[in-house]
Amino acid sequence: MSGHVKNMCPQLSISAARTLLSLLLVAAIDSVSAGVACRNQQCRSSLQKSSMLTTLIHEESVDLLKTYKASQGDMSELFCQMSINIVPDPNISGMDPSERMLSIYSHCKAFLPHLKRVTEQQTDLQPPSSPLLNKLTTALNRTSGLASQINCIYQTLFPNLPIPPEPVDGPTSILPSQNVFQQKVYGCVVLKSFKELLSRITHELRTLKKHMCTSRTFAGTNTMF
Repeated sequence: MSGHVKNMCPQLSISAARTLLSLLLVAAIDSVSAGVACRNQQCRSSLQKSSMLTTLIHEESVDLLKTYKASQGDMSELFCQMSINIVPDPNISGMDPSERMLSIYSHCKAFLPHLKRVTEQQTDLQPPSSPLLNKLTTALNRTSGLASQINCIYQTLFPNLPIPPEPVDGPTSILPSQNVFQQKVYGCVVLKSFKELLSRITHELRTLKKHMCTSRTFAGTNTMF
């Protein structure tokens, strides 16, 4: 019995640590949403916070995709192998740090309406008690918070460069109506691409923190980090 309890302790500690991290990150997101001045954030701490948040969302997206597949029936693996033109490409683009940061922000914004649409569709298809619905809502809310954080970091590092009102690739286009089969395929492709995007953002933020958070002048201003 004692050995069993001892083996459980690391798992409990990891779970508790993730829960605490989640609460701290959500509180940080809320502070940004509440109107905390973006320019007051420090470069390294802001990028570290966003990197940790992205890691958390990515870990949750892996479980989200598994939960989604388990709830869609026997053909769920085939659904994810299909391709849908309206689902955003998860690849980050841009030559310099400002362009790549803007690409991260634009991708987060571009995925939001897709995550919302999948949530709405699955709300109609799943029972109210389905764990999938809570996980989809969490992914939607966290991604919105991540977009706000990236927006703040972009404003801090590049204060003279504008944030476009729409993603750089233009407004997201979503099919007005889909049958049940199309909805299942669409949802799986969205969540698979979403998971891939988060993996790329995690890598990008680590790289940006390494190269950008040094004592230097950004965007032709006197802002120093």
